[in-house]
Amino acid sequence: MRITENELSADLFYELYISVGWEPPLKEQIAVALNNTIAAFTVYDDNNNPVAMARLIGDGGMSYYIKDFAVIPTEQKKGIGTMLMKHIENYIIKNLKPNWAVSLELISSKGKEPFYEKMGFEARPCEWDGAGMFKMVRYTN
Repeated sequence: MRITENELSADLFYELYISVGWEPPLKEQIAVALNNTIAAFTVYDDNNNPVAMARLIGDGGMSYYIKDFAVIPTEQKKGIGTMLMKHIENYIIKNLKPNWAVSLELISSKGKEPFYEKMGFEARPCEWDGAGMFKMVRYTN
């Protein structure tokens, strides 16, 4: 297995995105999103087949957000997601200045919360904070 950084194309993103059953955005949107992403990660298996991806977005100072974290279904539960998540966290840590702490957030796909909890994420809502929120905003004429 190997992980590449910032080599994810819009076409490969599209393939990995639909592999997990998500309704894909337009490829033009994907290209713009990738261009404005802090880092994009792609995991390849030992036969050089792409099996997972994720994007990291944020402000580079206080907040990071993991987006489009996807492992193709036939490769799930093989440790690929764990490897990718650790790689992302190490990427963030190596880019932090001394004494900096940042928030790392995401929205889990339904039923995948236990994976993220295993990786140290706290499920929301919690007693002292509001729930994670999500809204789709669409262009209308």
